[in-house]
Amino acid sequence: MTNIDWDQVLDSIPHDASEAIVSAQFVSVLIKALGFTTNEHFPAFPTGRGAWKADFAARKNTGTEKFLFSPIDPNLLIEVKARAIASGAKINLAEDTPQYKAAREQITGYLLSPKCQTAQWGLITNGIHIQLFRKHGKVVIPATPCTLINKGNISAIVQHIKNLIDNPPKALTVCIYNNKGGVGKTTTTLNLAAILRIQKKKVLLVDFDSQRDLTRTLGLDVGSITLSDCLTDTKADVNKTVVHFTHTDKSGKIIQVFDVIPSSEDMEEFTDQRLAESQIQKGAKRLRDILKAFVYQYDYILIDCPTQWLFFSQSSVYASDVVLIPTKHNGLSSLHNAARVITQFIPEIKQERRDGGPIALPIFFNGEKITDPALEVANNEIEKIINKAKKDGFDLLPYYWPKSTKGKENKTIFSIPSYATVASAAFSHIPAVFINKTAGEHYVGLIKEYFLQ
Repeated sequence: MTNIDWDQVLDSIPHDASEAIVSAQFVSVLIKALGFTTNEHFPAFPTGRGAWKADFAARKNTGTEKFLFSPIDPNLLIEVKARAIASGAKINLAEDTPQYKAAREQITGYLLSPKCQTAQWGLITNGIHIQLFRKHGKVVIPATPCTLINKGNISAIVQHIKNLIDNPPKALTVCIYNNKGGVGKTTTTLNLAAILRIQKKKVLLVDFDSQRDLTRTLGLDVGSITLSDCLTDTKADVNKTVVHFTHTDKSGKIIQVFDVIPSSEDMEEFTDQRLAESQIQKGAKRLRDILKAFVYQYDYILIDCPTQWLFFSQSSVYASDVVLIPTKHNGLSSLHNAARVITQFIPEIKQERRDGGPIALPIFFNGEKITDPALEVANNEIEKIINKAKKDGFDLLPYYWPKSTKGKENKTIFSIPSYATVASAAFSHIPAVFINKTAGEHYVGLIKEYFLQ
């Protein structure tokens, strides 16, 4: 990183600096420290969504093309905030403050705008707080925690952000989880993987459940090294846990669909929480270390795990970027347990990880036909859940009714109906989307709703 006197930089910014001063005194130096030259960043970048403009966009020059003179296909977007408003009131970008939430929504909106399809990174800062976000498809997730800047940490923070931008991970790691059984977690995992493969994505499935439902459904055997081996032996070759799932199409051609890390029978011993913690180095943190070997190889890593909030589910959520939560509209406990995942379990993991993740995606209804009266009952219960959480300081509206906005209520929740072929597919050891066109269309809807722009 360029040799920069960060003490001098921070001393040069007034406590009540305007956005223009923060941009000139801090962000201009930050952009340079991240490795971008004067020809590789552009101010007031038009995002293509109305009048929205990102304060800065940056991209490495290619050949003789200079981003400053041809500002298209940005890689990084930066939203700058002042340290105080005109009246002198401080702008607080600490996580969970209203000003932070507004800035986060703003950078997310920029990253998902028409002229920012290539942008993979978004950054918010006012020279007091700083946070980097990563975009994968239509998912925007924290890449770093929202950090309070000081002279002692600024150099390390900037170096860490630069390392991430220079070496972007390829995969989005998704845990399919609800703290309630019978919501179709394994079925969702299998068909989500299959439909992503049809969309030309490279997918790795992880069966992190001692019951081995996913492994059994696909009719797979474990690799030469098991996932259990890797949990207890840090020197085991994790690449040898991977097996290939293939499918024979209508013409008789064998197609490699996706890769799988199967569950082995000896995983059952780790249902004893104390045994898991005593035999596995780093306990529930170990799975994330194992999967680091694959984040540059796959587009998606999908983890199937059991219901109980114990070693297996804790490990799976800890290893994930996002948590996808299936529910049943007529299973009120699944709706309440989704709230537990969002307000209790994920914050517990975020506090452990201290990197801003994981985050929850909005819930969806899985596998039941929904009548209008039944939907009304579900929405009434959801309203109670949202109101109760609000009293405890949690805003669950974006997770249950994500299409609702201020002044415009929209209770739409994405839904996948059930089909007989989905259940029967398990006996054929094949995801249902390969044998039922309508099921395939609904799962295409799922990936477009949550993952693909």
